[in-house]
Amino acid sequence: MHESIWEFPDEFAAQVREYELRQACCETLEPVLAASRFTREDLAGIGVSGIEFAAFKTMHRSGLGTDVVGMRGRNATTLPGRIYRIDHDGYFIQLDIAEPLPFEPACVEWVYAEHLVEHVQLGVAIDWLTEVRRVLVPGGRLRLTTPDLRTYVEGYLHDNGFFAEHRRRLHTTSAGSPDMPARKAYMLNQIFYLWGHRWIYDLDELRYALTRAGFRESAITRCAFRRGQRADVAMLDRASRKHETMYVEAEA
Repeated sequence: MHESIWEFPDEFAAQVREYELRQACCETLEPVLAASRFTREDLAGIGVSGIEFAAFKTMHRSGLGTDVVGMRGRNATTLPGRIYRIDHDGYFIQLDIAEPLPFEPACVEWVYAEHLVEHVQLGVAIDWLTEVRRVLVPGGRLRLTTPDLRTYVEGYLHDNGFFAEHRRRLHTTSAGSPDMPARKAYMLNQIFYLWGHRWIYDLDELRYALTRAGFRESAITRCAFRRGQRADVAMLDRASRKHETMYVEAEA
C-alpha cells in the first residue's frame, strides 16, 4: 500500500471492500430456512432470539448474523431470503439494510449493530431503524455503536492525545500499511471520507434518527463499553473500537 493511499478515499474504499470479501468465507453453508418474511416461531425454532447486523459470524449464541455481502462456502454461496447455518455453528442471512427487513413484526428480543449506521445516508439509517423497531418485541432492546463525532472534534480542538492513539491503533490493526498522516485536519477528515462512511453522529444526531424512527426519547440511553441492559448483547462490543465509539441503547 503506497503512502498516498490515504489521500484517495475511493481507492482506499476498494481495498476495504476487498478485505471484507476475504472475510466472507467459511467451510460449510447449510440452508435451514427460506421465506419472504420470517416469523418469531421460525427464528425460535433454530434458537435465534436476536440479530447482529454487519456480522458474518456473530459471537452471540442465539444471534443471527447479517451482511449485505454474501458468505461463500467451499461449494455454495448464500442467497437473499434464506437463513444458513455457518460451519455447523451459528446462523447468517444476507440482506441489505436499505431494503425492508425480511422479518415479521415483533419477532426478535434484541438487535445489535456495531459501526454500521455511519455507512449509510441519514435517510437510509432512519428507514432501517424504523424497520428495527418494527421487528423488535415490545420492550426489546436495540444497541448501536458508532464513531462519536464529539470525540473527534475534541481531539481536533484540544490536542488531547486522541488522534495519536487512534493512529497507533489503526497502524497496529492494518499490518503493512503506511502510517496515517498526523495532521489534525486529516485526522478529522478521515472519519468522514474513508472507510465508506456517509454520516457521522454525535449523541444528539443519533437521538434525532432514533426518534424519527419511532423510538421514544425517554427510552434512549447512552451506555459505556460492554455495559447495558442486556449483558449478553453488550459483550458483543469490540475492545479495539472503544476509544472512538459512542454506545447507545433504545427500548422498543
